Amino acid sequence: MLSEIRGLNEECGLFGIWNHKDAALVTYYGLHSLQHRGQEGSGIVVKEQDKLYMYKGPGLVSEVFTKDILDSLTGTSAIGHVRHATVGKGDLANIQPFLFHFYENSLALCHNGNLVNANSLRRELEGHGSIFQTSSDSEILAHLIKQTPHEDIVESLKRALNRVKGGFAYILMTESKLIAARDPNGIRPLSIGQLGDSYVIASETCAFDTIGATYLRDIRPGEIVVCDDNGISFEAYTEETDMAICSMEFIYFARPDSNIEGVNVHTARKRMGKILAQESPVEADVVVGVPDSGISAAIGYSEQSGIPYEIGLIKNRYVARTFIQPTPQLREQGVKMKLSAVRGVVEGKRVVLVDDSIVRGTTSKRLVTLLREVGAKEVHFKVTCPPLKYPCFYGIDLQIASELIAHNYCVEEIKEILGVDSISFISEYGLMNAVNLPFDNKYKGLVMAYFNGDYPTNLYDYSEGNKIELRHFIADGGYTITLSKQ
Repeated sequence: MLSEIRGLNEECGLFGIWNHKDAALVTYYGLHSLQHRGQEGSGIVVKEQDKLYMYKGPGLVSEVFTKDILDSLTGTSAIGHVRHATVGKGDLANIQPFLFHFYENSLALCHNGNLVNANSLRRELEGHGSIFQTSSDSEILAHLIKQTPHEDIVESLKRALNRVKGGFAYILMTESKLIAARDPNGIRPLSIGQLGDSYVIASETCAFDTIGATYLRDIRPGEIVVCDDNGISFEAYTEETDMAICSMEFIYFARPDSNIEGVNVHTARKRMGKILAQESPVEADVVVGVPDSGISAAIGYSEQSGIPYEIGLIKNRYVARTFIQPTPQLREQGVKMKLSAVRGVVEGKRVVLVDDSIVRGTTSKRLVTLLREVGAKEVHFKVTCPPLKYPCFYGIDLQIASELIAHNYCVEEIKEILGVDSISFISEYGLMNAVNLPFDNKYKGLVMAYFNGDYPTNLYDYSEGNKIELRHFIADGGYTITLSKQ
């Protein structure tokens, strides 16, 4: 897929609506606006009277759901999911939502994030007789709900949510309720909106704008939201909360028109660019942003520095998704297929190149080569996140330390590898100030662990005591994680 050439792969997108006559169609449009969060597959579960039924498949939302299929999904409530696999194989069984039919009722579930104690819980559940149908960690919550039976599913869910650890956002649906929940640190985003008499839940607020819904508020860390025929209600499933939103949501993942905890993503990225210009000024002729998430920051860098902003890289939006394969040879060609440098803008110029991140360095090096090939006199690389040195355990496909260029090399060495005239990364302090969340804690409400190894949660299965996961993450990278919280 096209995101293979980026280095960072998207997470997943969730959408749900309660009490709307065109629930499936609205969900389709909501998922379409969240397509940037996952392109491997999508699915919708619809509630029609007292039954839940589902359609899902591999590919983009527009590929999976034809008009005939949408017309067949009649019902008044629905949940939907777009998927990028961070845990679990990318086959049909792992495409969400999951739909479970029990003797007394049915349960549909979709999930964004990653559970850091998934392996331990799965072994425990299988030991008690649970039979898993997928390799996804998302299925674990359904088994926990069934193994903590209660007349009220919300009570069973509260007990189950206190068993799972990590970064997660869930939307669930039964014949009588639409339920949403967010992890105790709020690592993964989730918001509530209203469309007439209908309530809407989505991973990003851009989905509300697409369907004409009004944003109400973000779901709070450790909170459950229940929508049913009586209206909407809120309750906490834990009091042990501490806001730590994934910093990569602001840097790369979220759409620029989304707001997270009251902060507009485009505005935050512009501030990142302005702070970069203050922290690392350079003499240059033109500022160029890497499409798409580098553009907002490039505009900010230009405004702060006074160096003109120009479109120096053009993105080809019509490259077939199936063209790019996960091999170095095809990734090489993929960059040239996806991005082109504008000779008339950069030839003979000193260029400030602004991008959201440098992961492995391979794509960044090819971008520099593109600019050199059309005559850039100098290339000064500016990056809107600090050096990525440590894995993510909360739902980003950024998991092996040895693959991260900043884990293996210092900034000066990265400069030589990329072949740039200078390179600068925003500071951790600068990033926190650029996002400017209204939280007063150590990292101002952001997960900064990818840069400094200070994780906001216990790592459980990924900790030093678990040698199975250790070989994939810690030993592979040749470093030791010190847990900041127990």
